Amino acid sequence: MENSLLARVADKTLTKEELRQKVEQNFNLLVVLLKGTGSPKAVVRYGCAKVLMDLSEAYPEKLYPYWNEFTILLDSKYRILTWNAMAIIANLAKIDKQDKLDTVFDKYYSFLNNDYMVSVANVVGNSAKIALAKPKLIPRITAELLNVENVSVTPHLTEECKLVIAEKAVVTFGLFFDKIEENEKKKVLSFVKRQIGSPRKTLRAKAAQFLKKWG
Repeated sequence: MENSLLARVADKTLTKEELRQKVEQNFNLLVVLLKGTGSPKAVVRYGCAKVLMDLSEAYPEKLYPYWNEFTILLDSKYRILTWNAMAIIANLAKIDKQDKLDTVFDKYYSFLNNDYMVSVANVVGNSAKIALAKPKLIPRITAELLNVENVSVTPHLTEECKLVIAEKAVVTFGLFFDKIEENEKKKVLSFVKRQIGSPRKTLRAKAAQFLKKWG
């Protein structure tokens, strides 16, 4: 069963949607998907990771037992797998009764210093889910996101990329601003106000919307 499923993903006779449906009928197949993320074939590893990511949103309780496997994927040499793992971990946060996320928090947020814009943006974009699921982590999350203006420029993260990240941070802050401690709210408002003069039109607009609601 295991090899035949992955073989069908490899030769594209089984779509990601069909694979997801099979797993929904038998969650024991999750181990097959996890094995698939280690495939040398891109279509298999990314297909399996995408299905795992989708399932983590719909059935977090089914994937939670495999938490450690997802944290291992954060170290993948394939950036797409890392991004998938980031999303999965954020989706599982809401049922993380064992506070496993606390143990990987520093590693997760270390990606804010990554050389690639998409890695940084994924952390920022997933942060609202984590904050809403784990209110006790909001002070730490807020402090991390307030530093996005200071990320280093790299060949894969330009000044324009930094503006995209700042825009994502403004949107993310807006999703849990009411739960931020009062003294930290001032810092967030200052951050957003600095974006009003941004050369990026959509960032200026998002900042204005934020301030209209929260300022």
